[in-house]
Amino acid sequence: MFEQVSIIGCGLIGSSIFRALKKNGSVKKVITFDNDKSVSEIIKKENLSDKIVSTPEEAVRNADLVLISTPQSSFEPVLDSVKKYLKSGSILTDTNSVKKGLDVIIKKMNLKNISWIPSHPVAGTEQSGPRAGFSDLFRDRWTILTPDSKTKHSDVKKISVFWESMGSKVKIMSVGEHDKILSLSSHLPHVIAYNIVKTAMSNDEKTKKNLIKYSAGGLRDFTRIVVSNPTMWKDIFINNSDLIIDGINKFSKNLEEFKKAIAEKDSKKLLEIFENSKEFREAIVEAGQDTDKPNFGRK
Repeated sequence: MFEQVSIIGCGLIGSSIFRALKKNGSVKKVITFDNDKSVSEIIKKENLSDKIVSTPEEAVRNADLVLISTPQSSFEPVLDSVKKYLKSGSILTDTNSVKKGLDVIIKKMNLKNISWIPSHPVAGTEQSGPRAGFSDLFRDRWTILTPDSKTKHSDVKKISVFWESMGSKVKIMSVGEHDKILSLSSHLPHVIAYNIVKTAMSNDEKTKKNLIKYSAGGLRDFTRIVVSNPTMWKDIFINNSDLIIDGINKFSKNLEEFKKAIAEKDSKKLLEIFENSKEFREAIVEAGQDTDKPNFGRK
């Protein structure tokens, strides 16, 4: 598949990738770089990389595949530092949740003989850092690729096989389609979760303490995702702002309808909302995107 893969950024996603590659042995050599020295120390201690380097430039030399797994605000400076050292004919990819803007950065860099194929593994947990990673993170999860129409089919096949080797299912779609789907399936739920927490925190100190102490399943489950990496989510909200705002506007409209049904004690409307929502949740489980086990199967 690839002789050498270089991973820049070794948080949850990056570390899960090299754990998976080490486990399945599909790549001969994995080189890693992270600008946080404590992260490199963890990788070294746990023997997770074939070679840990001290600069991104050193990381990409001779790499057949370069994978940048950093928050989106770091993507351009990282790429700018390594662009002169990328191997001719190599593939460049990423793991960002928003694809809009990345192609602009790539075109501005004017890379020669480099195949740019954006990737987004739709997998993760609320945890971050190299210790949060695990080799089966991508198993039975989707990875979305958004290649340009001019990208060589053989290179798209290579990167597809790369993700499939880690247990992922691969889907190819346009940048616009990807960003719209993620704005509703991932980004809007985080907007709601952050604001539920903000609403809970806006109470007086005694009520806030009781909310924490007697947290019911609903509040508990919403707060699970708000501990995700703050820098990553700041970048997501900025880079996919238009579609996220569209989602918020639709949500606000539906919330007003919901509020009206509650105020008017409209049993028919409320049951319709609840039953449709239940069917939607069941469809997610049926599609294999979650489990119906107690506590969502989470330990």
